[in-house]
Amino acid sequence: MKRSKQKTALEKFAATDAILESISDGVFTVDGEWRVRSFNRAAETITGVPREEAIGRRCDEVFRSSLCGAECALQQTMQTGRPIIGKSAYIVTAEGERIPISISTAVLKDADGKVIGGAEVFRDLSEVDALRQELAGRFHAGDLVSRSPVMQRLFEVLPAIAASPSTVLIQGETGTGKELVARTIHELSPRKDAPFVAVNCGALPDTLLESELFGYKAGAFTGATKNKPGRFALAKGGTLLLDEIGEVSPALQIRLLRVLQERVYEPLGATRSEKADVRVIAATNRDLLALSQEGTFREDLYYRINVVRVELPPLRRRKEDIPLLVEQFIARFNRVQGKDVMGINNEALSLLMAYDWPGNVRELENAIEHAFILCSSGRIGLAHLPEILTGATRDSSADGGLRAARDTLDAQAISAALERTGGNRAAAARELGIHSSTLFRKMRALNIQPPERDGRSRRKTR
Repeated sequence: MKRSKQKTALEKFAATDAILESISDGVFTVDGEWRVRSFNRAAETITGVPREEAIGRRCDEVFRSSLCGAECALQQTMQTGRPIIGKSAYIVTAEGERIPISISTAVLKDADGKVIGGAEVFRDLSEVDALRQELAGRFHAGDLVSRSPVMQRLFEVLPAIAASPSTVLIQGETGTGKELVARTIHELSPRKDAPFVAVNCGALPDTLLESELFGYKAGAFTGATKNKPGRFALAKGGTLLLDEIGEVSPALQIRLLRVLQERVYEPLGATRSEKADVRVIAATNRDLLALSQEGTFREDLYYRINVVRVELPPLRRRKEDIPLLVEQFIARFNRVQGKDVMGINNEALSLLMAYDWPGNVRELENAIEHAFILCSSGRIGLAHLPEILTGATRDSSADGGLRAARDTLDAQAISAALERTGGNRAAAARELGIHSSTLFRKMRALNIQPPERDGRSRRKTR
């Protein structure tokens, strides 16, 4: 009878070993002294450590994980008796390669229930991580994020623009992220290791702006006791952003034209020219062509800076980007402020999607920063958003309840999206960040009549 039980136990162990050898997850076990007692084939493959080298060694010498030490998941399990499931980490293989993994742990007990060791299962997430990065990359260019078709076309040409030495003109409303686009062009360019320097041309009077751009020599004017380099000198080898260039006076426009044409400039009080080794990017929220036709902006300077033009759409024309931008801002403020805000609830996000954002991305960022003042953990809700967004909701709430206010906002957002997309419901759904079936259901619930002609249809030619 005793021999029969031993045979059954051996058969179970053999079956267990066969199972462990056949699975794609790495598995190893340790005893009470943290010595590796088993190491399956997948563990060999993932770590690059042969089984014969692993058996008998301490697990932290074999399994070099980011959790080894005080945060060891297996140690926590053996101390508490509670398993850990799917904890994220990474290991360094025998070849020095860093691999993302997920870890699950359990205790091993003998027949009497005594803890005799532990088991750890780890899964290679390299392919999952690569896929995640590939998908994220479709919506990212540097620090820019967008799933808007207009911005996606910009993402496609940004590398080519960055590789070119030509002057770039970025046009867009205030707060659309013109400086961020300029920085992205710089970071993708061959000049990325040199300085990126920005100057707001509309923030300084003409005399100060001239010395700020070109610098001055000692004795150039009263109080100039030593040489001061200008922004062109500070940006040497790199990129200079001339923000709000539409505010520059005609007199200074002439000097800028000479720099762009001849690639030289003269600091105030200098007797010889200096080379302008910079890539110039200009940005404005004004219509420079109209200004040149009015005679307030030099036409020759306009054509000199308008070699490559980038048009940034306002946020109200790419509302499908709002969830992505909110996620980005929440991650940044969590990192900077040391908080643990998990995200934003559906009601608050719906309100953000319904608002037209006259201040564009900058206003949205300020709204999330305001929410972080009132929300230290959990999810951002309506109560955490600025009053300019929630005022209409509160007023309507007193009359007909929060649901009525939300329905009103939803109806306004849907009607505006349908108008912008020419009645194309699929495009309107993408812009609102919802599924087409959800849009149809909301239209029916809110009694919004579908357009007479769907924007997808085309008139037949006879």
